[in-house]
Amino acid sequence: MRLNKLLVSFLCVASVFALSCSSDDDNDDDVTGGGDGSNVVVDEDFVTNTKDTTFVNAVLIAYSDNTVEITNPYVDKGVVVTKTGSDVIVTSTIADTEVNYVLSGTTKDGSFKIYSDYKFGVGLNGVSIINGDGAAINIQSGKKVSLVLVGGTSNRLVDNATYTASGDEDMKGTLFSEGQLNFDGNGTLLVYGYNKHAIVSDDYIRIKGGNITMKTAAKDGIHANDYVRIDGGVLDITALGDGIECEEGYITVNGGSIKVKSVGDGIKTSYKGVDISILPYIAINGGTLDITTTGEGAKAIKSKGDITIVDGDITLVTTGSAYYDTDDADISSSAGIKAEGNFLMKKGTVSINSSGAGGKGISIDGTLTVDNGTISVVTTGDQFKYGKDDTAAKAIKSDGDLTINNGTITIKTSKTEAEGLESKTTLTINNGEIEIEAYDDCINATNHIQINGGSIYCYSETNDGIDSNGTLTITGGTVVSAGAGAPEEGFDCDNNTFKITGGTLVGVGGSTSTPTSSVSTQRTVIYGGSGAANQFVHIAAADGTRVLTFKVPRTYSQMTLLFSSANLVSTTTYTIYTGGSVSGGTDFHGLYTGATYTKGTSFGTFTPTSMVTTVGNVSTGPGGGGGRP
Repeated sequence: MRLNKLLVSFLCVASVFALSCSSDDDNDDDVTGGGDGSNVVVDEDFVTNTKDTTFVNAVLIAYSDNTVEITNPYVDKGVVVTKTGSDVIVTSTIADTEVNYVLSGTTKDGSFKIYSDYKFGVGLNGVSIINGDGAAINIQSGKKVSLVLVGGTSNRLVDNATYTASGDEDMKGTLFSEGQLNFDGNGTLLVYGYNKHAIVSDDYIRIKGGNITMKTAAKDGIHANDYVRIDGGVLDITALGDGIECEEGYITVNGGSIKVKSVGDGIKTSYKGVDISILPYIAINGGTLDITTTGEGAKAIKSKGDITIVDGDITLVTTGSAYYDTDDADISSSAGIKAEGNFLMKKGTVSINSSGAGGKGISIDGTLTVDNGTISVVTTGDQFKYGKDDTAAKAIKSDGDLTINNGTITIKTSKTEAEGLESKTTLTINNGEIEIEAYDDCINATNHIQINGGSIYCYSETNDGIDSNGTLTITGGTVVSAGAGAPEEGFDCDNNTFKITGGTLVGVGGSTSTPTSSVSTQRTVIYGGSGAANQFVHIAAADGTRVLTFKVPRTYSQMTLLFSSANLVSTTTYTIYTGGSVSGGTDFHGLYTGATYTKGTSFGTFTPTSMVTTVGNVSTGPGGGGGRP
């Protein structure tokens, strides 16, 4: 079923590409006809702009109309260059000299193919090659290739939608290499891949420089077997398959600028082998990434193994809906980041927007750790249903432990059952700034939630602010958590252990879980009463010392407010005020510090002689969302 949908998507997008090629005013859009051999239409205004440049050990190949001019100083040293029309074939048996083959000029029906027993270079010195029956550049050598885009030149490679076979030789894309493919230089390269991939190597691909645009690819923009390493340059990829895929190894981004628009996944390792010692991964150590995916279940960044972000500026957009994968008999959702291993973020900025049904921001099968950096996730997709199965949108989730040591995390989810931050095991927050507005639970864990520090704000539209289906421990930090009306809660851990030993906590909802007195060391007061939106709740000691000034975030027909602070002492009597007004101070989502409070109505007094004190009409219990992870 999905293959048919992808075929329809392929045809639709291909039509769009063909139309845009003929109507765009930019010189980049200079080919129409979908690679239809002699019917390919070339914009005559495309300027290759060949430069006078010196390559050592150079064989010069200059295309012109239906002929090729060849300058070969190695004709008697093992380099044979033949031509048929504008199709050039090089056979090199040199074993000790790195020959450079410098291509220039224009051909509307030609190609460059090379066989070499030794590593070599290819210089694109202002060349335009359109091939009506195969790859534009076809490297049938397993040796290292240094491909240089000469500064100041514009280069273009175009293949055809169908290839004429050449024995059993591979031709998997417009620029194909059996060996290691290394890009450098400051020139530009425009690639159209109508048959399969745009740039492909059966070994590795490394990019250090150049401005490379893959205007269209019938499958992947960049496809490699062993690994892909990007150290610099500017990449702009449009693909009907994946943007960048590595089959057997890893992908590393150390710098440069990468823009991807793909129907399939954006950047992907897709190990298909059986050797479990091979751990494919994706590592982003710097650079700028801007990835948009549109296909069903498509992921912007996807790894069969781990994903590590050390630094970089990353923007990810996914618009595709989830779909039911009949091969796996499961639902597959789109995601900004998807790892079948672990995820680690050390620094950098990640912004994710997911709009497809059941779409995820970050979805990790293993552990998820954030040491620092900035993460922003917005999901707007509704719940996806297939028969009796369904999946909801989620911002950040891990099947293993989820740990936040520092950084800034901002989450906004909407639509049915869309949660914010979730672990299927233990969720730990040691520090950082976390702000979550979620349709469903803001923070949820199956086994345990541990908060040791940080500034945390949760606002759930329909469920709990913080919900542990197991135990809940808070030792520090500032936490403001707002659940919905009864039976939803600011803090919910069912009837399990709720331990408080430090921090400043305000939890508001229709109900609350009650801290466990036998293990808690910091005092808590639970107040029940009316709660109108923007109404203040103020707690002060008899001598005027203020311990709480809080603005209620929404209207509750019956409000239960939990407050815990080291400033609550057993020997002091406190008065609860409602209403009034506030001026000055600092406002952390309704929790004021250093503010001047003008008294409202006195609700009553209490003395926290017990570890947990209740005042007013309090509702406590497991809450309505406690049973659903």
